[in-house]
Amino acid sequence: MGQEAQLLIFAVMNMLELRLTKKLWHFTMELELKLGNQILVLWGHSGAGKTTVLHCLAGLRKPSSGQITLNRRVLYSSNERINIPTRSRNVGYLFQDYALFPHMTVHQNVMYGLKNKRNKKNETNDVTDPLEMLNSFGLGHLVDRYPAQLSGGEKQRVALARALVVQPELLLLDEPFSALDKENKIMLREELKKLHRQWQIPFVVVSHDEEDASILGDVILTLEKGQPVANHISLLY
Repeated sequence: MGQEAQLLIFAVMNMLELRLTKKLWHFTMELELKLGNQILVLWGHSGAGKTTVLHCLAGLRKPSSGQITLNRRVLYSSNERINIPTRSRNVGYLFQDYALFPHMTVHQNVMYGLKNKRNKKNETNDVTDPLEMLNSFGLGHLVDRYPAQLSGGEKQRVALARALVVQPELLLLDEPFSALDKENKIMLREELKKLHRQWQIPFVVVSHDEEDASILGDVILTLEKGQPVANHISLLY
């Protein structure tokens, strides 16, 4: 694909731009990338810095320096002293353990994702109906159940519904299949790809599973001690 064609594609896409340095106790992370409406898989062994990247994107950790821009909106800039709080970044996050509230029903968990969004002015229309979202995930019959009454695959769908109900501009997923058996993993990988085609926003997925990376990733970036590994960046068009 020619450079002009690539630039045209990115011009009509959502765009994530990242340039950051993060000093950790055992290494210093240095990373720079641009991502359109694609699935980026951050692949590498445990402790390579993958989840730290997600935390910086979500605003859960502050980089040492650099800049993060999402659709031309600066989320973090060390030079401009900007650090938008997590609740205002419009970024969805699927945690590795799904982080569902055990004392809340499925419906209440998804509604919680709307809490901060609906408290902001001029954003009441920029949300999806939670019951409609749950029905689209095949969870409409489970709205009154609690997390302890759900299977691993059902918990993941609830967590995804909660992350997407606010219509985020970016979705972060930390080891989304690590707690699933092989059958559920295969099924939910396909569901995730379908979701990405529907939502057309950047997805950033952390994984240490080569099969997950090869099946899901439009872009696969291998990290080792916070650094991209030479010749281990794959782009699929």
